[in-house]
Amino acid sequence: MVGAGGIGCELLKNLVLTGFGEIHIVDLDTIDLSNLNRQFLFGMQHIKKPKAMVAKETAAKFNPNVKLHAHHANIKDTEFNIQWYKGFDLVFNALDNLDARRHVNKMCLAADVPLVESGTTGFNGQVQVIRKGVTECYDCTPKPVPKSFPVCTIRSTPSQPIHCIVWAKSYLFTEIFGTSEDDSPELDHSEDSDNAQEIEALRREAKELKKIRELMGSENFARSIFEKVYARDISRLRGMEDMWKSRKPPEALDYDKVLEASKNVQSQISSADQKIWNLEENFTVFVDSLERLSKRAQELHAEAKEDGSTPILSFDKDDVDTLDFVAAAANLRSYVFGIDLKSKFDIKQMAGNIIPAIATTNAIIAGVCVLQSFKVLRGELESARMVFLSRSSERVFSTEKLSRPNPSCEVCGVARLTLEADLSRATLSDLVESYLKEGLGYQEEISVLTDQLLYDPDFDDNLEMRLVDLGIKEGVFVTVIDENEGMDEEGAQVLPRVNLVLEVVDKQIPEDQLPIIPPPSNFSIPNKPKKAPAPADAEANGSSAGTKRAHDETPDTNGVVKKRKLDDATAELTITDDMRTKGKGKAKANMEVVELDDSGVIEID
Repeated sequence: MVGAGGIGCELLKNLVLTGFGEIHIVDLDTIDLSNLNRQFLFGMQHIKKPKAMVAKETAAKFNPNVKLHAHHANIKDTEFNIQWYKGFDLVFNALDNLDARRHVNKMCLAADVPLVESGTTGFNGQVQVIRKGVTECYDCTPKPVPKSFPVCTIRSTPSQPIHCIVWAKSYLFTEIFGTSEDDSPELDHSEDSDNAQEIEALRREAKELKKIRELMGSENFARSIFEKVYARDISRLRGMEDMWKSRKPPEALDYDKVLEASKNVQSQISSADQKIWNLEENFTVFVDSLERLSKRAQELHAEAKEDGSTPILSFDKDDVDTLDFVAAAANLRSYVFGIDLKSKFDIKQMAGNIIPAIATTNAIIAGVCVLQSFKVLRGELESARMVFLSRSSERVFSTEKLSRPNPSCEVCGVARLTLEADLSRATLSDLVESYLKEGLGYQEEISVLTDQLLYDPDFDDNLEMRLVDLGIKEGVFVTVIDENEGMDEEGAQVLPRVNLVLEVVDKQIPEDQLPIIPPPSNFSIPNKPKKAPAPADAEANGSSAGTKRAHDETPDTNGVVKKRKLDDATAELTITDDMRTKGKGKAKANMEVVELDDSGVIEID
């Protein structure tokens, strides 16, 4: 089960009570106060603890006979490879973002393991059964044009502006002016062998937060908040070295340096809502909005003393003070993590589209997941259904038969092989010439890529490079795209083969033998289906069925390997003429990459 949030809590409870024998739970997140209104496996005493660990501990009490294993990790980590997936009879997705869904979909297809995919947005939900070669996969149907943006992990490794906006709105603003999760007397800080170091760090954070709230209205209030969230917290994140092995670490900000640089910036800059503020301008708005909000909070506190209530401020996108704070705080965090900054106008639009998940919807969808899983485990896929939940007066549920795979799908409509190679000796030339052309009969017009373009007929710079030096290691997928299309000698149309996906396995091969094991002699790769003719009235600028991946021609850090970096946000692999142009400059710098869920809305999970 991937994901232990809103759907995951309900789903794990169902699986345990139903009697599933052994369950692995994977989730990289920790528990927030805002989770407790719907993620019922967690309580106040669990705040700041890993979701997967607590979910295992709580669910184990429901049925002691079930073997539960918790993984506080990212499902995209290399430890969760194809062999790991092959150890399961069934995989459940209970995720809240498109990128992770696509990854699990791809891995289940490669491992030939059935997947039950699910998702909710407000009152709407969906369950889909996916089986390689039998049903359509998650990527068989093109996703809608994005109207807004989904929420991934916002606190530790943000990668898009929306992650920072949600952090500023739902975490920082709430901690300072709302209900702090650390004020609760029920907060459990008991230590054990697994969390002693983390609990100690959280004690320090709790003291800092309480001290900051007590400083509200003082001249050091802004400095205290700034230095905590943009300096000390960032330094703590940087200390988690494993987190930054494959991504650029954040850079902490120095309050005094930014203060000095912004001394000539006026607070009126906040009215320039369509301008993207720089670091100094965001800092000025951050400090000024904090002062305004502090005055409001203090006035509310003074009025509340008469009736004994605890006043709080709530975010409203039409409230200038709260919007200024969220916009500036989000942009400062984006700056720290090297993410593009956004204008106040854009942030208002994005923050205003965040809608919460609903506990009842999660519970219903989790129940449907288990019911569909029975059909999968009994081998009755013909009776399984795609299930849709909606708030309708006529029918709450609607279903449809599972569709066959889309033959043009770039994810499941591919051929797959295991590539066994001695990666320390094998070169890209061995792969292209010996394995692909001689072994599998490919012609000249092919492209080879991982997350970057490695080879095509106009880009052969890397042929003599070892595979290991090109970033190819065990568990990596190498995609081969056949572009040999035209007419044969008899005038018949020649269709290219479907994409070939190679799963790399590092194998020690004797020095006197070729460093790559040849492909099976009886392996054949089917041709792509004929493309349907385009409608006569199709617009010239209409969207294509596939999603193109932008690239940026980037030299290796040592200036040796010429790789062209592909964008990570899309799943399809379509090579454009632009990608084969060497030394022609970079792709469009203002190209914006977004993630979206099925309905194009943000879900806080």
